[in-house]
Amino acid sequence: MATTIELQVPEVWAPRDYQMPLWRYLQGEGKRADVAAHRRWGKDEVALHWAARATVMRPGLYWHLLPEVGQGRRAVWDAVNPHTGRKRIDEAFPLDMRRQTRDGDMKIEFLSGAVWQVLGSDNFDSLVGAPPAGVVFSEWALAKPDAWTYLRPILAENEGWALFLWTPRGRNHATQSFEARHADPVNWYTLKSPATETDVFTPEQLARERTELVAEAGSREEGAARYASEYLVDFDAAAPGAYYGSVLREAAEAGRIARVPYDPALRVDTAWDLGIDDYTAIWFFQQVGREVRAIDYFETSGEGLQSIVREAIAAKPYVYGTHYLPHDVMVRELGAGGRSRFETLGGLGVSPISAGVAGDPEDRINASRQMIPMTWFDAEKCAVGLERLRAYRKRWSRATSSYAGPLHDAASHGADAFGEFAVNRRGVATPRPRPPRGEGLSWMG
Repeated sequence: MATTIELQVPEVWAPRDYQMPLWRYLQGEGKRADVAAHRRWGKDEVALHWAARATVMRPGLYWHLLPEVGQGRRAVWDAVNPHTGRKRIDEAFPLDMRRQTRDGDMKIEFLSGAVWQVLGSDNFDSLVGAPPAGVVFSEWALAKPDAWTYLRPILAENEGWALFLWTPRGRNHATQSFEARHADPVNWYTLKSPATETDVFTPEQLARERTELVAEAGSREEGAARYASEYLVDFDAAAPGAYYGSVLREAAEAGRIARVPYDPALRVDTAWDLGIDDYTAIWFFQQVGREVRAIDYFETSGEGLQSIVREAIAAKPYVYGTHYLPHDVMVRELGAGGRSRFETLGGLGVSPISAGVAGDPEDRINASRQMIPMTWFDAEKCAVGLERLRAYRKRWSRATSSYAGPLHDAASHGADAFGEFAVNRRGVATPRPRPPRGEGLSWMG
């Protein structure tokens, strides 16, 4: 005679008051939630306990994704609740719910037939097999945005839910996604929860945290930015280690991020960072005396030079001056018949080209810091480029517990192109006479 197992939804845990709106949304069969909250808010705690209920209500596959699998082990699988001394997964998933616990691959199989697992979103394309019924993106601001692009059609077809949990790290993909989702309340639940609106910390504790962050960072600017990001959930606070956060904030406050129209009386200089299997970034500048105008920005990935020139250069109505490219434009490529990219671009009509010299990245960074205070940015056409500059930051070395040079990521290409112009630009632009009426504007120099 078969034995019937009665499965119960765990009821030991109760959300805190400020967590209740999110919990009610999930209980009401909400499918998409995006929560930007301060440190120690209990984001992963809510996600774990919701997953525990979900494994009973709808047996299926559930994933808790951290940016890297190692983070998942530290922050979720091995994490201990300091208030109880128990592992968080044991509090969320009592042993009497489980059929098997596999520590090696951080997976729990339940009596209901459901499976819950901690994984890294950095290897999202390896997440194949049965479609998930629910996915948590923890530390979403540090994750690869392509992970959601990959998983969203699977969850849509499976009628699964997705929960995004994060604390700001500058104005990056997480911030942009949140703002778009906030404008779509029919399909998304969004919550922005700073520490000043919860009871996790007293005002005295917050003041102490700010003071200590400033002291630890060794800079009032850096410490205040970390505090604003981690505790006040300030989307516009500079990312930790950001190179240009303060000068870009000053540019915005001074009204220099606005509408900056193209002036046909001035030539347009471009500055490039070339990628092969990576991003190619191009800034478009005009100069009047010491004033620099960033009027446009182009970025693409995985395209050849002919396509880039057609889309980024030839398609625009600009009259070009000098095209500033990095030193490696002179390198000859075996796959191009031994021609350099300098020769290929010249053959495509990109001329004149000024090839830079190999130098210390710090030279580009310092030159950019000096140029930004004299630069006007077109807010719309340079939106992606500005995002890249805001996100460009130092690399954190775990070995030395210190910053160690620029981080190479999606932001570095646009920042390097900007720096290429800052290091090599001409001091003063010469106005160009307007063409006679009826004469077409040539895109070649």
